[in-house]
Amino acid sequence: MNRSRPVCALAAGLLSLLAAARGQSVFSAPVATSSVSGQFIVSSASEDRPYFRRPDVGTNVSVLRLEPSLLAVSAEHFKAVLWREIGLAPGSSWSGKIFLALHPAHALDEPVLLTTQPFVRSWNYRVELPDLISRTRCARAFSAVLLLELANRNVPIDGRSATLPNWLVDGLARQVLRVEETQVILSSPTKVENDITLTRFNEQRRGLDPLAEVRRVLQSAPALTFEQLSWPTAAQVDGQDGGVYLASAQLFVSDLLALKDGPAKLLAFLVQLPARENWQAAFFDAFQENFRRPLEVEKWWALRVVTFVSRDPGPRWTPAVSREKLDAALVVPVNVRSTSNALPSYVEYSLQAVLRSFPPARQMELFQLRRRDLDLIQLRLAPELASVADGYRQLLADFLGEGKRGLFHRQPGTAATIKQLDVLDVRRHEVESKLKTSVLPADLNLTPP
Repeated sequence: MNRSRPVCALAAGLLSLLAAARGQSVFSAPVATSSVSGQFIVSSASEDRPYFRRPDVGTNVSVLRLEPSLLAVSAEHFKAVLWREIGLAPGSSWSGKIFLALHPAHALDEPVLLTTQPFVRSWNYRVELPDLISRTRCARAFSAVLLLELANRNVPIDGRSATLPNWLVDGLARQVLRVEETQVILSSPTKVENDITLTRFNEQRRGLDPLAEVRRVLQSAPALTFEQLSWPTAAQVDGQDGGVYLASAQLFVSDLLALKDGPAKLLAFLVQLPARENWQAAFFDAFQENFRRPLEVEKWWALRVVTFVSRDPGPRWTPAVSREKLDAALVVPVNVRSTSNALPSYVEYSLQAVLRSFPPARQMELFQLRRRDLDLIQLRLAPELASVADGYRQLLADFLGEGKRGLFHRQPGTAATIKQLDVLDVRRHEVESKLKTSVLPADLNLTPP
């Protein structure tokens, strides 16, 4: 009897995770290379590989050229670093075999296919990889299959495979790539001339600060919220948002591991995944000492992001960019449907409109996010607008009951809050108007000679 077994939910087109039918011999490909521990078995098709000869591929340092022997070494190295990050000792036992099947790349953006299947007393896994692949996508594949192997160790063969959250897979993948001084995933040489191996040079320095790239990205754009991390789009997972999702995922995982007993809690989270209907339930069970509901995670995460970015906030934005960032932080984007069958339309609500139109619980939730965004941008706003932003930030903190005065805890003063927001809006528009009229000196001659 055939039985479909889904693996984990990653963005479509990046890691296509297929479920193998029980009883099919999906792991019967000829074995080419076995890793030193025996957990990884690498096979490779003998077809022609036209992309290997393309000059643009040979000079692209972000594209890996995978060979069976190097892939087996890379898999073991990646596993060792990942295990170290989550607190597993080197040489710890493993359960399921992982079959890595290489095939000739026909495009530079081919998806990776990950298949899982129960086998005798354990679960085995098959990862189909093109022999030309980006470093990020290859690391994501390794991270997904290794975390899945850990999560499914105690799952009976007639049970249900775990479903992994994207932020965990991507966050750990990026962390592994950046904590080591040496390359974790090895790429074959570009070519050999006169017995001299010519390789591509990658100047990226690792190990000194694994979060350096995260800091650079999050200095220019606000980190995603916990809710946004939980449901990323395919474009975000592929880095098309400027790397904001990937940077946020790495920092989120890094901060979870930094909690008291963080690695042990993360392992407990993995072990509980197969028995839960969704990963959120397993997450709050494993981290119940730190969080009991999503709002507590959001508050902790917002503080962690502000603290991280403020260590080195970077240069201040220009007045024009500051106006844009502050205006965006003071509206609430909402998708609205006129009827149940209508397509959603994008609407931006002012903070006053939120107070007038949304239920109290939703108001608190939205204002938490707005206050967090104001915390993030205030250090980089032009000085004239930074003081205005601080007024909004303090007012939202008072409304949430987190300010020094705590006058508006649980919204006893909704009308007063709306009135103060109106006053702040007038002040903000006055400051912005002055900035607009004083961009260039009045006597500056722009007439060409």
